[in-house]
Order: sequence, then structure tokens, then C-alpha cells
Amino acid sequence: MFETILDEEERGQVGIGTLIVFIAMVLVAAIAAGVLINTAGFLQTQAEATGEESTAQVSERVQVVSQSGVISDDAAGSGEKGIGSLEFVVASAPGAGNVDLDEVTAELVGADGQETFQLQDNPPVTDVNIFTNGNDNVLTDNSDRAEVSIDLEALNDPYELTEGDSLTVTFTTAAGASTTTEIRVPTTLVGENSDSVRL
Repeated sequence: MFETILDEEERGQVGIGTLIVFIAMVLVAAIAAGVLINTAGFLQTQAEATGEESTAQVSERVQVVSQSGVISDDAAGSGEKGIGSLEFVVASAPGAGNVDLDEVTAELVGADGQETFQLQDNPPVTDVNIFTNGNDNVLTDNSDRAEVSIDLEALNDPYELTEGDSLTVTFTTAAGASTTTEIRVPTTLVGENSDSVRL
């Protein structure tokens, strides 16, 4: 059943061949394991980055606490009573980190078309005032509040917002998280020029 090897030299050659095959198998397994570990590490890093970006796009946003408008007897030169500027009180959303309001983009969409600009780009069109933590225009805590004023009459194309009109305002942070609010002007504005009215 078993062949007896009588020649000692032949016996050693069989052992060396087996050893070479064994070492080759170990090397192949080591290389395959190295490739798998590298791939797993790369996928883990990519998954963490994707998770952080996705979380930022959901949580790194501002929320509108209140919104109002300033009455103008001649809204955007139309000769009609309307809203001359908008005032928003904003805060960072729950779970958000620091939100730099200078990097927030505002988009206005209504009957007069679309207007997009960064809050820092167009003074005196926009004005940002932090109530609680100084003048750096960064919301660092959920308790921080800031007033954002948008002068509709000072835009490149003055925005006419008269009685009964509506306007959609979207604030988008640098992380890409958006907050949309709807402005509806009452059909009858009660108040004098420069009075504030809740919208």
C-alpha cells in the first residue's frame, strides 16, 4: 500500500517539494488577507465620511424661530402698500454644530421670480445680528439666536411683495442642509409705514 523509499536523497527531495508548496500557499493567503484588510479599511473610511456628510446635511441647518415684515407704503416702487423688508429670527437646529451665518445662502422664490444670494454678500440687502454670543455671526449653541434682515427693495431687482402675495424663502447652510419657510402677506396690511407685522 505504501511505497517504501530506500534512497535517502530521494526522501529529502519530496520533503523540500512539500515545503515549497506549503510556503507558496502561505504567501498567497497572506497576500489575499492583506488585500482584504486594505479594502475593508478603505470601505470603512469611505462609509464614515459618507455618514458624517449625510448627518451634516440633515442636522447642520438653521431653523426659523419667527418671521415678520416691515410695512412699506411704496413696496419696491410699485405705489402699493406691501412689505419692504423681511426679518427672521433664526437658531441652529437640534444636533447641529457651529453654523456660520455668513456662509448661509438665501433663496427667494415668488411671483417676481427667483433671487439667490449669500447672507454676507449684499449688505445693506442683508443684515445679521447675533443676540447672544457677540458679533462673529456664528451660531455656536442651540440657545443662540440671530436676526436676519433682507431688504427686498435693495435687491438688484427690487422684489415687490404686496398685499395677498406669497413668497418661499429657503436658507441653505454650507453643509447643504436646507430650511424652507413660507411668507404670506395678509390681504389687508394694518399699520403705518415702517411698522412691523408678523407673517
